[in-house]
Amino acid sequence: MTEPASKTLSVDGLVTGYLEAGEGDPVVLLHGGEFGVSAQIGWERNIAALASRYRVLALDMLGFGQSAKVIDFNDGRGMRIRHIARFCETLGIESAHFVGNSMGAVNLFVDATSESPLLPARSLVMICGGGEIQRNEHSAALYDYDATLAGMRRIVEALFHDPAYPNDEAYVQRRYESSIAPGAWEALAAARFRRPGLEAPPLPSSKRTYERIEVPTLVVEGACDKLLPDGWAAEIAAQIPKGRSAVIEQAGHCPQIEQPDAVNELLLAFLDEVSA
Repeated sequence: MTEPASKTLSVDGLVTGYLEAGEGDPVVLLHGGEFGVSAQIGWERNIAALASRYRVLALDMLGFGQSAKVIDFNDGRGMRIRHIARFCETLGIESAHFVGNSMGAVNLFVDATSESPLLPARSLVMICGGGEIQRNEHSAALYDYDATLAGMRRIVEALFHDPAYPNDEAYVQRRYESSIAPGAWEALAAARFRRPGLEAPPLPSSKRTYERIEVPTLVVEGACDKLLPDGWAAEIAAQIPKGRSAVIEQAGHCPQIEQPDAVNELLLAFLDEVSA
C-alpha cells in the first residue's frame, strides 16, 4: 500500500499542508472541526482506497495540521472556504469531487447553497455535517475543550459510537498531542471568543437554500451519531435536486474512521457513478 505524500505549498502567503495520493479525477477531502483533527487523522483509513481510482488531496484547513494557524474574527468560515478555493486554483484544479466530514461538510454546504459558489465542485459528499447540532454534553465537550487529556477523551467519546475509541490510550494521546501543537488550540479557541456580556452565537443551522445545489450530492448519516438527530440526512437530501442519502450503521459522527470499509465502498460507488 502506497503511503500518501505529505506536502505543503503557499496559498496567498499562507502555509498549507495536504496529503496527496493516486491519479485521475481529483477528490478533495475536508476534515472536521474538532480540536486535534487533521487531514491525516480524519482520512487515513480512506485515502488508499480512494487513491486506487482517483487523485486524492486531503487538505489541512486553516488552523489545523500543517496549515497556518490563523483566524478571521469577522468571517472565519468564509476565510476557510476561500482558502480551499484558492488551494484548488494553485494546484490547477478546475473541477473536483469534494468530500467533507462534520465542519468540512458544513463548509461545503455553505458554499454550495450560496448565490456565487467558489468551489469547483463536480459532486459533493457530506458526512455527518449539515444537520442541526444538538445541545448536549457531547457538543459541550467539543466546544468547551480545555486542552487537557481528560478533555480530549470527552471529545473522542462524543465523536464515536464504539467505546473502544475513548478507552484507547494511544489514540486519545495522539489526538491530544495534535490539539496542543503550536498554535492549534489557540486558533480554534479564538474562533469561540466573544466579548463579555454577549450571548453565545447560535450553532450552525440546517436551514439552507438546498435547491441551489446543482451537482450530484450524497448526504451520509452515522446511525449512532451523538451530535445530530436521526433522519437529518434524508431530510436534507430530499431538498437537493440530485440529492440522495445513506446511513452507516454502528457509526457515530466520524463514520469514515469508525466504519471505513463501508464508507469507502459507498464513496467509490458514488464517485464511479457520477464520473461515468
